[in-house]
Amino acid sequence: MKLVILDRDGVINHDSADYIKGPGEWRPLPHSLDAIACLNRSGYRVVVATNQSGIGRGLFSVQDLHRIHARMLEELKVHGGYIEAIFFCPHTPDDQCDCRKPKPGLLLDLAARLKAPLGGAYAIGDSQRDLDAARAAGARPLLVRTGNGRQTEQGLTAASDVPVFDDLAGAVAHIVRKTPPAAP
Repeated sequence: MKLVILDRDGVINHDSADYIKGPGEWRPLPHSLDAIACLNRSGYRVVVATNQSGIGRGLFSVQDLHRIHARMLEELKVHGGYIEAIFFCPHTPDDQCDCRKPKPGLLLDLAARLKAPLGGAYAIGDSQRDLDAARAAGARPLLVRTGNGRQTEQGLTAASDVPVFDDLAGAVAHIVRKTPPAAP
């Protein structure tokens, strides 16, 4: 089973310290939508796992989040891509839930719901919490330098063994190169 789990803000779209609160604020990062379409064409299942504490903080509603995701999916469709499922944690850090990254609950939930083992899955993020959640869930973490990625990269040690890429397109090129060709 070929599965790629993407963080949203800072990986697929521009991040904001003020949160992405509506579809008009959602802007894709260069080449991110084409990269997702490339994964689809290469036979990967693509899902999103994202912390969205703005809901718990009262900055936007679940309905607003669905509208943001509808815009993302519409723009992705224009590029020939799709996302199979979007999983989100609406809680704030103070809620101490199990689904907020860096805890692995969100990734474990998506694996159970999709009946997709995480052992061979890639999880691409831009923050340490994304990397920690991937490791804790048994997925293979990849870091992109977009969003918070450059800052996160500075905190990595030589022993961290996390591949680092300039952006989602670079991470996807790495994944697709590692995919063995299909049998004739």
